[in-house]
Amino acid sequence: MYKRIRSNDFLNEIQLAIFSAATMFAAVVLITGNVSAQENWPQWRGPKLDNVSKSKGLPDVLDESTQAWKIDMPGPAGATPVVWGKKIFVTSVDGSGLALLCVTTDGELKWKKPLAGKNQNVRMDRGNSASPSPVTDGTHVWVLSIGTLQCFDFDGELIWIKDLEEEYGEFDIQFGMTSTPILDDGRLYLQLIHGPMRKRGTSEGWVIALDAKDGKEIWKHKRETDAIAENKHAYTSPTLYKDGSNSYLLTHGGDFLIAHSLKDGSEIWRCGGFNPKDSYNNYLRLVASPVCAKGLIVVPSAKNGPIYGLKPDLQGDVTEQEDAKIWEVKKGTPDVATPLIHDDVVYLARENGVVIGLDAKTGEQLYQERILTDKHRSSPVVADGKIFLLGRKGRALVLKPGRELEVISKNELREEITASPAIADGQVFVRSYKSLSAFKKK
Repeated sequence: MYKRIRSNDFLNEIQLAIFSAATMFAAVVLITGNVSAQENWPQWRGPKLDNVSKSKGLPDVLDESTQAWKIDMPGPAGATPVVWGKKIFVTSVDGSGLALLCVTTDGELKWKKPLAGKNQNVRMDRGNSASPSPVTDGTHVWVLSIGTLQCFDFDGELIWIKDLEEEYGEFDIQFGMTSTPILDDGRLYLQLIHGPMRKRGTSEGWVIALDAKDGKEIWKHKRETDAIAENKHAYTSPTLYKDGSNSYLLTHGGDFLIAHSLKDGSEIWRCGGFNPKDSYNNYLRLVASPVCAKGLIVVPSAKNGPIYGLKPDLQGDVTEQEDAKIWEVKKGTPDVATPLIHDDVVYLARENGVVIGLDAKTGEQLYQERILTDKHRSSPVVADGKIFLLGRKGRALVLKPGRELEVISKNELREEITASPAIADGQVFVRSYKSLSAFKKK
């Protein structure tokens, strides 16, 4: 059954068809607990939202000698590709608009579909609206563009579309709503954290859970904090904490990390202190997202501020509760890149090219070294005994994980990069401002 809906101005006169949800989603594959999902890269931070891949046989260098293929993109983007089976999905600026592309893992373009809305370039670091990464479950692909969430099948057919601003209010955020949705157990979770910079008052936003099969709201939670000025704006993405005892959603922005019930979105606990009131910085907006391992939540801040290692079993406002922290590092946070936790080491890629290693149990600094004279905008990922880290100017590092810093290789890709690498199918996929490339051991 088809239903044609009238496009509003925001949808840029795109005519859309909505399929019957029951028919199209009868065989949806859920990410959580699914074995095949572990072999893919279905979301920005991988199958478990921790920047870790189980892939083996990956190259030690990322250069022309290991480049399996390269395909031009229609425009720049900071979105990480997602991979399922033999298909890669990536967003891009396309002229004045935006597009979703499907490319095979052999480098063949299968299709390109327009996305709702027009691209909005921002002045800082050449950012644009093609920043939220897609997410897939092996049957469908979801992508956020400007203020619109769209669902496609693997053939590029549009299944449904949802205008988030029409339902949750116009987004007031300086550099665009570029948070990436996450998928878990048939639900899409989004954080819509924004607010007027020059108007005093609390920061307000929505945290929402949607049914992935049709986009219908399951719950919404009004997220309030006392952040002011630019700090009302967050460019982070939500994540999940799960272990045998705890399971909740984490949103990071407006001066607070907040844990939400997966059942109804209600607040379980919150932690602030990243921007002390007695020395408040009106421009300490949060960009780097938190990352989780069992028994530990690593929380970055911004502008050389603190990093917290939090316990997961918390209640209420724990900002002043010292025993809520396993450890605290007073300064050295990454400003953009999400941290990586692997084998009891926390890796931080700072915006000034410095790489820091911390003991995950104590927060003790193991090393700090500037490896590149470059910015780190993309997040480090680990697989096959290697950490892959990309620099803003196209420099690519391959590091050996461990308690001492060991560089396996330094490489020059010679293209601007802000997207994080994706790893699947025995390949490392790199999305630069000009192209999508695959690197493979030969």
